[in-house]
Amino acid sequence: MLDRYKTVRQAGSKEIVIKKSRFIGHVMPVETEEEAVAFIEDIKKKHWNATHNCSAYMIGERDEIQKQSDDGEPSGTAGKPILEVLRNQGRKNVAIVVTRYFGGIMLGAGGLIRAYTDGAVAAIESGEPITRVLHREIFVELDYTWLGKVENELRNRSVRMGETNFADTVTLTCLPLDADAESFMTWMVDLTQGQSLITEGERLYFIEGE
Repeated sequence: MLDRYKTVRQAGSKEIVIKKSRFIGHVMPVETEEEAVAFIEDIKKKHWNATHNCSAYMIGERDEIQKQSDDGEPSGTAGKPILEVLRNQGRKNVAIVVTRYFGGIMLGAGGLIRAYTDGAVAAIESGEPITRVLHREIFVELDYTWLGKVENELRNRSVRMGETNFADTVTLTCLPLDADAESFMTWMVDLTQGQSLITEGERLYFIEGE
């Protein structure tokens, strides 16, 4: 799993007008190619009367799946520039459709490339660009006499926290960066003088800065 990757938070759309043509950029976070294809087909149905619905998507940890479509625009003037925006911004697991309603003025190849590039950028902005960062669940079970000291040290380290379970003992769910998980566990053993039970949980992604 990647330590971090860029994507978008949610589906979104934004319209721009270039020489009387309307370009509507649509974006959707996707996990599979099937989801991407379904999203593109949905946009095509909603904008069935548009001149073009050009698209691209990039999926996988290593961007294994990359597809694009000019949907009737001159070859290389629509789908490719949309895909290039995804590549240049490093956005993973994202599908984009840029819908065009022709306004009567020809843009030429260079103008189309710029327009679809701008439409893709607008789409990503509408979906709220984010970075997801990989964390590891670390469960720390300890006696209540340690709770105050441990919580204070965790706050000082600004460790992301999950739920706390109160029973005969207290179990803290700590969420350090995955890359720091081993050193975190060693630190916790030292901090509690070996009087805590530490177990590992799942790897989970969280949005950076939240």
